[in-house]
Amino acid sequence: MQTADVVIVGGGVIGASVAYHLAARGVRGVLVLERGAPGAGSTGRATGGFRAQFGTGVNVRLSLLSREKLWRFEEETGVDSGYRRSGYLFVAHDAGELEVLVEARAVQVECGLHDAAVVGVAEIARLNPALNVEGVVGGVYGPTDGFIRPLEIMRGYAEAAARAGARFEYGVALEGAKGGVGGRVGTLLTTAGEVSAGAVVNAAGAWAALVGRKLGADIPVAPLRRQVAVTRPTDLLPDGMPMTVCVGDGFHLRVREGRVLLLWPDEAAVADPFDTSVDEGWLAAVVSKAHAHVPRLRRAEIDRAACWAGLYEMSPDRHALLGRAEGFDDLYLANGSSGHGVMHAPALGQLLAEIMLDGAAHAMDVRALRPSRFAEGEPNVGPSLL
Repeated sequence: MQTADVVIVGGGVIGASVAYHLAARGVRGVLVLERGAPGAGSTGRATGGFRAQFGTGVNVRLSLLSREKLWRFEEETGVDSGYRRSGYLFVAHDAGELEVLVEARAVQVECGLHDAAVVGVAEIARLNPALNVEGVVGGVYGPTDGFIRPLEIMRGYAEAAARAGARFEYGVALEGAKGGVGGRVGTLLTTAGEVSAGAVVNAAGAWAALVGRKLGADIPVAPLRRQVAVTRPTDLLPDGMPMTVCVGDGFHLRVREGRVLLLWPDEAAVADPFDTSVDEGWLAAVVSKAHAHVPRLRRAEIDRAACWAGLYEMSPDRHALLGRAEGFDDLYLANGSSGHGVMHAPALGQLLAEIMLDGAAHAMDVRALRPSRFAEGEPNVGPSLL
């Protein structure tokens, strides 16, 4: 039987961040179990956006803490996170949409994000000349938002954690637990044998609820498919173009490695919640939206083979669950980031390490993320903006 001080179930970017921050604090018996290959889950399917423009204070603060850590990421891990400040441009087509953005900006300023500014139609056209501004009434632009490389952040944390003594086992799945009493998980049963753990972290992303059930815990996280259409290489839009988000219909796009990524958060239900195929009806709809919002993309070709879908890990209020699981003394959660897991992974890893080792987070107040908030009737309220 293996033994470990902490077993982390899930080796994506959040699991790797937790492993690194625990190991950096001196925990030598960290074991990460990942059922697939490195980056084979949601991390490798993320589009790599990074923003601090949120509508709730806790998400703004998570982004600001992550941003500080990204600035020194290469110094800490030896890997370039890819953080580039290309900006996020949110565009409103009516007064109601603009009001949501302005109210969110007030929250951001209160939290210490001062660079996002309300912009008029002329400035929007300057920031993204390709955008169709007919009907646009204004927007908000954040110049320090931008893009990151999800797999490189995961790699940086995993390699730095390994250098500090953490172990990563890939192709090993959790099957269950036995012998748990008095609020403890007990011995973990895995496809590679039994593991005795001092504490367990659920960092299984969209699979968090499945992992929770195997440990006897009810984790309110559900998978949600998100699809990405990809053009063939093109010079129709510049590499430095800001992520551009149309608030009304949720359509947004960015340029990555010479291709344009087209995104639209269709909420249509699918028979298999873990289905990661790209739907042809959705593809036609997002292309139509792209042609309307960015007319020059009518000359772009979709590379059907390059399109993909991934999974968000959705919590009931679209905010992360961070901390000790209800009813357990040794089970901790880092789940439910609801599409923001990669960008918040640096902060979440540090904060959970503080909770586990010190009894409370110090870098910021995370009471709003406590897993018990739903049972207490205190979910987070406010727009995520995307």
